[in-house]
Amino acid sequence: MTPTITASQSLWLEALPDNRYPTPDAERGFDVLVLGGGVTGLTTALLLKRSGARVGVVEADRIGTGATGNNTAKVTALQSTMLSQIQRTRGADVAATYAERSLAGVEMVAKLAAEHGLDCDLRRRAAYTVAAEESELRTVEQEAVAARRAGLPVELTDEVDLPFPVAGAVTLADQVEFHPVKYAHGLAAAIDGDGCRVFEGTRALSVDEGRPIRVRTTHGQLTGEQVVVATHFPVWDRGLYFARMEATRAYCVAARVRGEPSRGMSITAGSPSWSFRSVGDLLIVCGQDHPVGARGVDQQRYTALEDYARQHWDVEEITHRWSAQDALPYDHTPMIGTYTPLSSRMFVAAGFSKWGLSGGTMAAMALTERITRSSAVTGVFSPHRVSLRGLPTLARMNTKVAADLVGDRLAPAQATSAAEVPPGEARVVRSGRDRIGVYRDEADGLHAVSVRCTHLGCLVRFNGAERSWDCPCHGSRFDVDGAVLEGPAVDPLPRREPPIGTAGAS
Repeated sequence: MTPTITASQSLWLEALPDNRYPTPDAERGFDVLVLGGGVTGLTTALLLKRSGARVGVVEADRIGTGATGNNTAKVTALQSTMLSQIQRTRGADVAATYAERSLAGVEMVAKLAAEHGLDCDLRRRAAYTVAAEESELRTVEQEAVAARRAGLPVELTDEVDLPFPVAGAVTLADQVEFHPVKYAHGLAAAIDGDGCRVFEGTRALSVDEGRPIRVRTTHGQLTGEQVVVATHFPVWDRGLYFARMEATRAYCVAARVRGEPSRGMSITAGSPSWSFRSVGDLLIVCGQDHPVGARGVDQQRYTALEDYARQHWDVEEITHRWSAQDALPYDHTPMIGTYTPLSSRMFVAAGFSKWGLSGGTMAAMALTERITRSSAVTGVFSPHRVSLRGLPTLARMNTKVAADLVGDRLAPAQATSAAEVPPGEARVVRSGRDRIGVYRDEADGLHAVSVRCTHLGCLVRFNGAERSWDCPCHGSRFDVDGAVLEGPAVDPLPRREPPIGTAGAS
């Protein structure tokens, strides 16, 4: 039976309140201006407000609608195989620091929810990294060793709340699941007022690191004595973050199942990985990762998740579909600190490798310490570090960028006319020296944009699962009319007239 899809968005986004925060109506100055209205930016702003600072939060869209509202909403210090990866790349001491601060991030989420009375469905749950096959068991055991060495009280078990046999798992008790959008809006409500402000629908476009720091936005200029860039992917190139992080996308479905869904927070250790948790009578299944801008991405990403859910659970219907974007640093650890080596009043938090709810919270705690007490953010997370064991990954990432930058320009166009584009699909059409991305919607309307990314000029590719134009070089994403969906780009793709050609147009 064909499933009924009731929402092509995250189930968390259904909780967006009707009331919106305003755009700025005049130039305003703050002690600290925070760019980004997700968990990282909001937590930073709230902690700074509690310390006495006058803060402003600037969000390009709605609070919580970015990475914060498009995930599995697991807040845990056991993060798949992160600790063993960090241990291999950066050593046991760095892994221990990461584990300690991740666990502190989990506890801070619970503390803020309790202290501010946030109605965000917060519950304590066990987290699991699961060996779904015997071939994955050694990876799980290595993660258990790395986690124990890092100070986490993990246990090995073969009893996991999943409807299929597993070879084993490592588990960490008393982690957190919650409703991320309700949590984010609770943080925003606690920030707004008493001289502090939250702005929605306001995109930061450029920055002048003077005194004060001036940020030009789509609704005028704002200033801050200090600025925190918490935009998921840093939006300005001066720190070269785009060259040191790889952007990936993953997909999720929510399914109403008959019987009790799995209550633990689980993720498999193999490749491809599958991630699970539940919300009421809904099961969430996520996976099907790929680099942003990969070729041939279509609805099969969702179909694979639905098929997997039906294989293991008694699915009544698929209720939601959504996807998320993540930034993976070349050495597996976040980048938290000054924006550039020369910056003293501009800060950044990025690169949480799919674990941004705990990672963003720990980053907020570290930046608050730095801003309020001038204590240095530990060098473990310095954005300007050089991790020698990560250099082969860094070289691979940038070799791929160079290949994409050149190779797509040499590839032939996919159609000679907009007339060749079927409904619900897109093609790249050459028009003179220009390449134009043409999407035809189901109502037969044409949407045409330049396919030259406004970040650094790579050619974007169509994502058929999300109906977006995605940049394979650094992860910028645009809708079919060119509006920015994800940075580092801040400017839209220029719109174009659909090239009709000699074949005519429908």
